[in-house]
Amino acid sequence: MGHGKLRKFAENETFRCLIQPDSRDLLEDGYFNLKDHPVKGRWGEEIFGNDNPIVLELGCGKGEYTIDLALRDPSRNYIGVDIKGARLWKGAKEATQRALPNVAFLRTRIEFITAFFAPGEVSEIWLTFSDPQMKSENSRLTSPLFLERYRSFLKEGGIINLKTDSMFLHQYTLAVAGRNGLEVLACTQDLYGGQRLPMPELYEVQTFYEKMFLEQGYKITYLRFKIDREGPYEYPADPEEFDSKAWRQAEGPRRTFGHQ
Repeated sequence: MGHGKLRKFAENETFRCLIQPDSRDLLEDGYFNLKDHPVKGRWGEEIFGNDNPIVLELGCGKGEYTIDLALRDPSRNYIGVDIKGARLWKGAKEATQRALPNVAFLRTRIEFITAFFAPGEVSEIWLTFSDPQMKSENSRLTSPLFLERYRSFLKEGGIINLKTDSMFLHQYTLAVAGRNGLEVLACTQDLYGGQRLPMPELYEVQTFYEKMFLEQGYKITYLRFKIDREGPYEYPADPEEFDSKAWRQAEGPRRTFGHQ
């Protein structure tokens, strides 16, 4: 491990806005019986000191979106979640230097997310340029498996925002929403080339990957939907709903490069 990463990891320990749990504690009773972290249900009280709505960015990388959304809307609390400590260092350092009261970061695997948030504790989720996981459906952050995890802590009427350069992931998520009768609030397959949506944050905030793919001429898609539904979520059942092979071929090999 390089000295740069070691320095960042050491500095991460000093950031009050960054929570870094030990996964061994969460897994004490096994993967399917995660142990709740002490912050679960107490983010407003212990971390932010208020009861404002909480918004998550899952897979936040360096935290560009988390920071910018928080600056735009001081009336909400924003939490960026990622497993990479060297990436989180940048966002946590900026939040600390700027003394942003409504920003926090959580270093953990997203599949452990239910250990950190209580029912009704979160209002909205952002998924920004997530790995489309073309070969592993249950690893996709908009799969029925993950939607059920999110539902366990989202408020009634909770919203998912998916911003991605992957048409594969966009179409898959649209198929999941259709299969489960989820209300789609906004949808575009060309965010910058189509009709402009009345959400400035979609255009004025850009992640590292977004800038990279825009420079290469790829289209950026956006999908906003509610996940209110009783009972288990269902998977797209046949190619008429979502033809994974066809969309995988259409996507091409750039996915591997873009999401390493």
